[in-house]
Amino acid sequence: MRFFIALEVPEENRQEINLIQERLKQLIPEVRLTDYHKLHLTLAFIGDHDQSLKADLVEIINLAALDIPPFVVTPAYMDAFPKLHDPHTFWLGVKGDVDKLFLLEERLKDQLLKIKLEVDNRRYIPHIAIGKIPSYEIDETLEAQLEDIVINSRLSPISIAAIKLFESIPSGDFHEHNTLAEIQLS
Repeated sequence: MRFFIALEVPEENRQEINLIQERLKQLIPEVRLTDYHKLHLTLAFIGDHDQSLKADLVEIINLAALDIPPFVVTPAYMDAFPKLHDPHTFWLGVKGDVDKLFLLEERLKDQLLKIKLEVDNRRYIPHIAIGKIPSYEIDETLEAQLEDIVINSRLSPISIAAIKLFESIPSGDFHEHNTLAEIQLS
């Protein structure tokens, strides 16, 4: 099974983000948008492992979530990996209670290392992936238009009340996401 741990974006926020995606598609028709139902904030990508790992991952999430109350983040800007001028993945960065995102990510990483799983050592950037493009260059004019999309959108805060363990199943060029466990923040 291919596992990842993430925070799901509620329906009302997905509708708003979908409008951002549509504007992105108008500016860059070649972009492949993230499926509306798969919008999330990843905390940890675990990768392919035997399904017996599920119980350990649920325990790890429970430990990471200890004493963290529900919180709110708000999409605030658009950027891309590896960089906006040469994008592969477009994403929305968030503001608000991001300290809780960093705390969750660090706790998860610590627990994953304890059971000898590999972790991503790159700097964690809380984000919601909204689209991908294989090869594209963005000039300053288009960059300003992309920045304006989010600035002019007045996106609502996203309430985070649970952490989910997902399974990612390849399906052609895409992946299906199944929820394996949901741990409530307390």
